[in-house]
Amino acid sequence: MAKEQDHPDISPMVHPPIVALMFIVIAYFLARFAPIPFGAPPLLRYIGLGMTFIGFLLGIGAFIEFRKARTTLNPHGSVKQLVTAGIYRFTRNPIYLGFLLMVIGLPLNSGLYWGFLMAPLYMITMTRLVIEREEAYLEKKFKGQYTSYKSSVRRWL
Repeated sequence: MAKEQDHPDISPMVHPPIVALMFIVIAYFLARFAPIPFGAPPLLRYIGLGMTFIGFLLGIGAFIEFRKARTTLNPHGSVKQLVTAGIYRFTRNPIYLGFLLMVIGLPLNSGLYWGFLMAPLYMITMTRLVIEREEAYLEKKFKGQYTSYKSSVRRWL
């Protein structure tokens, strides 16, 4: 009998930071070849910078909680413990939420609205390629503990 895998069934070709970076690059590419005829005013540019900074802080907060729990941050790895403390009390996916803020914030900081248009596509892509698979793995591994957590904390925010 083959040993059951102890990691999410996420394609080894899918790396969440690379997925986020691809959407940011696409936003800049679209701005170059299909520009929106009006740019973001200075206030929105600062908001974009703030969103990017908050996105980075969400990742740092998640990293800290994973280190405390002594479990892996690697979405392809085996999780030793369910993390529900810190930033995980507010969102089940703070790293992916942070990336989402960067997908919107970096282009906006450059005066581009394309990040807003890329955001729903990024969310759908991450949900289908990563989050749903992580959730299935965590539900199988941690059963009722994860189901209870999942029912009390939202996926994105």
